[in-house]
Amino acid sequence: MLNLVIELLTTPAITLGLVALAGLLAQKKSLSDTVKGTIKTILGLLILTGGAGLISNYLTPFSEMFTKGFGLTGVVPFDEAVIGALTEKVAVIARTTSFILAIGFLINVLLARFTPFKYIFLTGHMMWIMAGGLSWAFYDMGVSEWETIMYGSILQGMTLTMIPALAQPIMKKLTGSDEMAYGHLTTTGVVLSAWIGRAVGDAQKSSEDVKLPKGLDFFRDTAISISLVMLVIYFVTAVAAGPDFVQTLSDEQGWFTFTIIQAFGFAAGVLILLQGVRMFLGEIVPAFRGIALKLVPGAKPALDCPIVFPYAPTALMIGFLCCIVGMVAGMFVSNVLNTVIPLPSIIGGFFTGGVAGIFGNVLGGRRGAAFSGFIYGLVLTIPVALFYPVLGLEEYGVNGIAFLVPDGIIVLSLVAMFVKAGIEILFFVPFVALLVYGFWHSRKKNEILTNTKSG
Repeated sequence: MLNLVIELLTTPAITLGLVALAGLLAQKKSLSDTVKGTIKTILGLLILTGGAGLISNYLTPFSEMFTKGFGLTGVVPFDEAVIGALTEKVAVIARTTSFILAIGFLINVLLARFTPFKYIFLTGHMMWIMAGGLSWAFYDMGVSEWETIMYGSILQGMTLTMIPALAQPIMKKLTGSDEMAYGHLTTTGVVLSAWIGRAVGDAQKSSEDVKLPKGLDFFRDTAISISLVMLVIYFVTAVAAGPDFVQTLSDEQGWFTFTIIQAFGFAAGVLILLQGVRMFLGEIVPAFRGIALKLVPGAKPALDCPIVFPYAPTALMIGFLCCIVGMVAGMFVSNVLNTVIPLPSIIGGFFTGGVAGIFGNVLGGRRGAAFSGFIYGLVLTIPVALFYPVLGLEEYGVNGIAFLVPDGIIVLSLVAMFVKAGIEILFFVPFVALLVYGFWHSRKKNEILTNTKSG
């Protein structure tokens, strides 16, 4: 049964399909509406995932060309690969990861029910990364298995409940509503970057309002603008890498044709992803209201990066491009610090650097989007460079890959500090404080409502 629960929690399409089903049943929708809403939620997420997979497929050779063309060497930031390797090599880590994932989710729901932080974190792979990171950290420091599960589950539940709250003010401005949240382990990074973008930008000058000459109106079409921008980027990178190297990636296709197809394939992936987002959100948000009304009043689903992409596609591209520049600058800083050099994560740069650009645009307009993307590029490299040497992943046979997500780095650093000081029991303090605050807040709210009615 536990394996089934874990499997469902780590399969986003099924998990969110069940969430939609529960919400529609709670609202007593007709059989027809319930079936349509559930299936369209699953299909929308599968379309979204398919688009994301297509983007990743077309970014992989680009990443290799980028590394070759600009002579980059170092470790590859890739969270899923790190957790996958650790859970494969150490059975205890795999086992405790499963328990932390399941119990941590229940704690998230509990905190959402009884505190003002009404966020239910539904980004499956981020939940798995956080659970795996916590499991490994406690194991590495010699904490017993049952304590690992206990402390890890509490930290998992609190982290998943609290971090969406950091981004929610920006999400409300971006979407114009308070119905959904950003659920990702890059929240501290993108929010910090957006606030820096705000300091140097002007929110009135949005990237989405850029006025173009009549002859360039075609740039307003998302498909055309992304295609042309990526075409230029791919060709510059291909020329830097050299036609002979590109030829080794092209499966006997000419380097010129291969580069064109790669650029347009990337754009096609973005369009598929955006279509999936629209379909998915059109079903999951109304369905989630049913859960909010019945189980967790006021609950908001905290969802993956692509949910914000349709709101500002131009800022998405600005954030992506500036994030790459920031990551390259971060490499040079890491070199000066005489530590390991993280290679630019092109996939991370697009998905989460794009979010940084969109958030930066909300607070600081197009200049804010550019600065936010650049600062976030530094966030994706310098902390990774400083954190990697102390991990000792080589002892587990994990070489050349590193943790990337900023929120994960912060939480794992706190774990190390508390365990080394022998005060890990204090992990209970914020958990209990949250519940006490939640009950106090609820009581205060009821008193205000009672006084208002009696008045």
